Amino acid sequence: MSVPPFTILYVSNPVRSALFYRELFGRPPVEASATFAMFVFESGARLALWASATVDPAVTQVAGAMELAFPLPDEASVDSGLAEWQTRGLTIIQQPTRMAFGYTAMALDPDGHRLRLYCLAPELG
Repeated sequence: MSVPPFTILYVSNPVRSALFYRELFGRPPVEASATFAMFVFESGARLALWASATVDPAVTQVAGAMELAFPLPDEASVDSGLAEWQTRGLTIIQQPTRMAFGYTAMALDPDGHRLRLYCLAPELG
């Protein structure tokens, strides 16, 4: 079975979320409407934002049960990435921390989806 290169986040307001992710990724979505937006990356990965009120079957879960993880090359990149997110006003829920897998920090998007910055521990990288 292949690894799915397509992630869909259910959001309350796709227009607001598309603006948020446009700034975060530094690129516009390739598709955008009042109920759906999608970003496509050079790797082929895609991230879609779908209005939770229009998903069928209906969504019963809330945000925060998953995360988008952004791999970075080193601890300094995690620190500077988090500093940039702080200046953008993101809610920071984890300051830079060393964990078993590496160095990490976490923030939330407007719907409460977790956004993790991390670099692997040297022995894992």
